[in-house]
Amino acid sequence: MLMSPPRKTEREYTPLAERMRPKTLERFYGQEHLIGEGKILTRLIASDHLVSILFWGPPGSGKTTLGYILADRFDLPCLFYSAVITGIKEIKEAMNRAEQHKQLYRQPTIIFLDEIHRFNKAQQGAFLPYVERGDIVLFGSTTENPSFEVIAPLLSRMKVLNLQPLSRETLVRILRESLSNKEHGLGEAGLSVNDDVLGLIIDYSNGDARRSLNSLEIAASMAPGEKLTRDHVVEALQKRILLYDKSGEEHYNLISALHKSLRNSDTDASLYWLARMIVGGEDPLYIVRRLVRFASEDIGLADPQALTIANAAREAFEFIGSPEGELALAQAVVYLATAPKSNSLYTAFGDAKKDVERSPFEPVPLHLRNAVTGLMKETGYGADYRYAHDFDERTTDMTTMPENLAGRRYYKPGTLGFEKEIRKRMDWWSGRKRSRRMPDIDK
Repeated sequence: MLMSPPRKTEREYTPLAERMRPKTLERFYGQEHLIGEGKILTRLIASDHLVSILFWGPPGSGKTTLGYILADRFDLPCLFYSAVITGIKEIKEAMNRAEQHKQLYRQPTIIFLDEIHRFNKAQQGAFLPYVERGDIVLFGSTTENPSFEVIAPLLSRMKVLNLQPLSRETLVRILRESLSNKEHGLGEAGLSVNDDVLGLIIDYSNGDARRSLNSLEIAASMAPGEKLTRDHVVEALQKRILLYDKSGEEHYNLISALHKSLRNSDTDASLYWLARMIVGGEDPLYIVRRLVRFASEDIGLADPQALTIANAAREAFEFIGSPEGELALAQAVVYLATAPKSNSLYTAFGDAKKDVERSPFEPVPLHLRNAVTGLMKETGYGADYRYAHDFDERTTDMTTMPENLAGRRYYKPGTLGFEKEIRKRMDWWSGRKRSRRMPDIDK
């Protein structure tokens, strides 16, 4: 006869992070720029005036917890949903119920939508009439930049609160409290943990309280005695999970950090950001494409070899793959960081494109056209063209720009690297053109 396993209590099934979730602002740690005397959330509660709020911040910073606390303080009906598992049909039904509740009791319903950025524009737009009429007070949370992920009409009707990753001191306080709390935490186990071990958990958590508490709980379950050691924590963590979303804002933040570190010729920072993206799971070919772009945009002809090096890194990675091919990317990053910098080429080409976009399309001057047929030659195609190789200095003062742009200068080489040589060459050619008069000879 099979025996049923012993039934676990609800506490044993509930993660430590959920059990330790604060219920009041007084027990909420961190985000001091929002909470405390004279701070916005404290003033909002004191005024007894609730507005729609968008909590924007990284995972584990307290977005959902603050929503719970505010909803409880204002004693309003509150419905919590996650955009990951909830469809717009359920949300609309909830808003219709909120509209009826407002008509009966003259009070709004709080609707909290976690990860609101996962709703598309049309789905987000469904909230607008209910927010405008005051049927609902909308609480939303997002890890993504709301400027890009939340529609402007909805964003303008919400107060955006930007939460920061929790500080080391705050996380120590949270972990210490969970170790001593016997009702909801790990206090009954009587674990002894030194600061170095807690520091290891915090280093792996990236300012995320939820991740810190979950890591602590797993490590504590592996500790056979009353002391939690570094080995327990390492075994629990196994592999660091970096905050990295290849389709979200952090993706762009990190590539921006790499690009700007390269531009600032900071070799060590450039290698760090490269490693950060590689370890976080970024596609190495995306990174190398940006390196190729950087070689032309920020180095250009100050070091023509930079483009060759960047392209060689692409070929090497495609040939070898990960992880060995990542070293080719690191080699390119160091070369690009230490190369002389110039945006002269980038600026010159941009100015040329602006002239093309803003000016009327001038016909190609006749002397620059090829006379492929007799008729074309009769109509002046190729007339007065001067063949540079017919002259000792291999140039003429013939105009090769459209008439309305004659004399326009786009490329102004810098003073570093190979561009010093290019500047000399350009000055030499310009001097030769100025010193000549167009000879009256036919090719």
